[in-house]
Amino acid sequence: MTDAPMPQSNEPAHDPEVLELAQKIFGLARHGDTDTIAAYVDAGVPVNLTNDKGDSLLMLAAYHGHAPAVRALLDRGADPDKPNDKGQMPIAGAVFKGEDEVVRVLLEGGADPRAGEPSAVETARMFEKKELLELFGESA
Repeated sequence: MTDAPMPQSNEPAHDPEVLELAQKIFGLARHGDTDTIAAYVDAGVPVNLTNDKGDSLLMLAAYHGHAPAVRALLDRGADPDKPNDKGQMPIAGAVFKGEDEVVRVLLEGGADPRAGEPSAVETARMFEKKELLELFGESA
């Protein structure tokens, strides 16, 4: 998951300083800097901000195993079922990466384990994660 810069234009969203700040914020999510991410969101950064691949701050924090950052973003209104450009959900990414604590936090935050392609349920089946299937209310 990268945060490739978008093409240059005169639009404010393509301003080099805005792009640099966005890349910094995506990096904070990827590295789990909970307090700083929370401060940026509290200061007005959109909680559902996405990169050029459609990965949200929540997706990046979840995929990289940062349960406290995931919780902070959910507490600030992040959409737990916001897919990226490939139709993948944060909870399925957490299942794929083996981040069980993140999976639990996302479930508590309202994530649907049956949403997305592949879904968290399908991913858990693929990797024979019986405990997670039970958590999702599925048979192993």
